[in-house]
Amino acid sequence: MVRKGIYLLVAVGFLFAVLGFGASPAMAKPSKCETCHAKVTPGIVKDFNRGKMAEELTCADCHGTAHTSAADASKAVLPTISTCKKCHSKQVKQYMSGKHSLGLLPVMAFPGFAHKQPKAFIAGQKGCNGCHNLGITDQKVRGNALRKYYKYGMDCQNCHTRHAFSKKEALQPEACNSCHTGFDHAQWEMWFHSKHGAAYVTDRKAHRGPTCQDCHMANGDHRVMTAWGFLALRLPESDKEWMGYRVTILQALGVLDKNGKPTKRLDVVKAANLARLTKEGWEKERNRMLKVCEKCHSSNFAKENLKNADQMIKAADKIFAEAINLVAGLYKDGIIKKKTNQATFPYPDLLTFYEVNTPIEEKLYEMFMDYRMKTYQAAFHVMPDYTTWYGYAKLKETLVEMKEMAKQMRLNAKLKK
Repeated sequence: MVRKGIYLLVAVGFLFAVLGFGASPAMAKPSKCETCHAKVTPGIVKDFNRGKMAEELTCADCHGTAHTSAADASKAVLPTISTCKKCHSKQVKQYMSGKHSLGLLPVMAFPGFAHKQPKAFIAGQKGCNGCHNLGITDQKVRGNALRKYYKYGMDCQNCHTRHAFSKKEALQPEACNSCHTGFDHAQWEMWFHSKHGAAYVTDRKAHRGPTCQDCHMANGDHRVMTAWGFLALRLPESDKEWMGYRVTILQALGVLDKNGKPTKRLDVVKAANLARLTKEGWEKERNRMLKVCEKCHSSNFAKENLKNADQMIKAADKIFAEAINLVAGLYKDGIIKKKTNQATFPYPDLLTFYEVNTPIEEKLYEMFMDYRMKTYQAAFHVMPDYTTWYGYAKLKETLVEMKEMAKQMRLNAKLKK
């Protein structure tokens, strides 16, 4: 009897499958778009139908109805964040108030940087803009200055990759890997090799260690902000010694002039939220992160660890400020002729990146974008090896090299005279 019952259930299930009874909307008859694209771009169709959006939406909901054949493919609407907002207004509001939506602005702050690169690097998004294409669409003020370099932006699609747009995928730490890796922001490597990362990857099912999303998108908040911001700079600063280092760095960034007064570049820093410009703003973000840490750690433990990471920023800033003043002295004495930023002369302009003329300036750029970043980023991600050997030790080593280079440059200039 049991065996007959099993056979009956299997037969009924097979009948339902053949006739289509109980099929989900995703299994319904494919649309004209899908029929065509199954031949032209089969991977896209497969991705779309494996996602939940296929249960309620069609291609036309995001791409419009104007495109009907290969001859008018240019009429297909490319979705923007406004498209996502129709269904996900809460998440879009959070996202637009956070730093990811400002991704394009830091690139706009670099004087002449975009114009000196190969077209593929900028327009083809094979360089910085492969990740910093965030915030292009739906932002006339933010996007117009570099809009000519792009055909489209990405935003939500960077984490919820098309066409599956999977929440499950975006919840995995690997979703952050492609942007948060490498030279100036090796957060993936830092997290992965930390105890947090090890606890997670050795037992994903138990979810013992926190992921990127657990700390930076607690409770699904798409705002994604940190207390220090990308540059780890804040004003005002009650620590007078540290404030001195910070003023030097801000002058080299062109945010403060040679007299310590704000320049027009400060407006870009404000717009891109690259630095914390009020004590209250910094404390608000720090307290928010403390609450996240306290889900697993005691309040005292969390505060002490974050405070020690803060002090690693100060330690890095001390070495970096000395290196900036070393190069500034070479500018002032005419050893390096080019004046990269008249408003802050004799300070070098860090935002020219590697577009400089001397090896000692290249060393300064590496200190800024690589070693200083790794010193404090690894400290906050609890990865001591990165803080030491990829960050702090490299800052010290490079300063020694720069001092020797400066000495030789001065000697060469004297002999030339």
